[in-house]
Amino acid sequence: MGTSSGWQGLRRKADKKASPGKEHAPDYRCYSMDMRERLIYTIRGILLVLFLSWFFYRSLWALPFLSPLVFLYLKETGKQLAEERRRELTLQFRDMILSVAAGLQAGYSMENAFFEARRDVERLYGAKSAMAGELVRMEKGVGNNIPLEALLLDLGKRSGEGDIEDFAEVFSIAKRAGGNMNDIIRRSAEVAGNKIEVKREIRTLLSSRKYEQRIMNLIPFLIVAYLQLTSPGFFDVLYHNPAGIAVMTGALAVYLAAYLLARKLVEIEV
Repeated sequence: MGTSSGWQGLRRKADKKASPGKEHAPDYRCYSMDMRERLIYTIRGILLVLFLSWFFYRSLWALPFLSPLVFLYLKETGKQLAEERRRELTLQFRDMILSVAAGLQAGYSMENAFFEARRDVERLYGAKSAMAGELVRMEKGVGNNIPLEALLLDLGKRSGEGDIEDFAEVFSIAKRAGGNMNDIIRRSAEVAGNKIEVKREIRTLLSSRKYEQRIMNLIPFLIVAYLQLTSPGFFDVLYHNPAGIAVMTGALAVYLAAYLLARKLVEIEV
């Protein structure tokens, strides 16, 4: 009990010391668009709403009612961008811990193994990559007498990725318990690396299904466009009258529900 409370006090002390650096530490669980990205995706959302307004209603009067879809589009896009960034961070983290394991085997101390891994990460992904930035923060934190395990736990929390959090927890427990740290970290790095690689392979297999889903999303529009070209006026009865508006609103609701359902089916959590 005393050990646990002492460790929590150490964590709080480390968090206080790390507070200046944490101000700029990204939270990978969410994505904050910059002004340029927000402008681009807002324009895309407006164009999407304009298209749906013309396709389903042939009227600009539908724009106020469909405008919430712009905010839904921005929200879903933010989730996708955050997921992509977490995926990139996880792959970079896998290569980083494998580099750390190799450094430990070569005789480096624990901290120096992490610092040397930064060079490998920068060679593989560039100095501006997410993992390179995290290693820079770790190096500065260790220089400010913040325990390496506290910095890893903070990264695990901000990453939102179970594999990174698990490795940080194992590292923290091993550092407190003592023992053969090099062997523990090498084995943990190997297990975490294998898990991340399996997830990457599963996502690769699912990518073809996501591509098929995107094609299927376009099929209703292509069918209607074909009928409009081959039989002009075929759908005129569905526009500019109460019954037609009700039918097209129902069709739009069914399409959006099918789109969201298809997204859920192909976005399997691995």
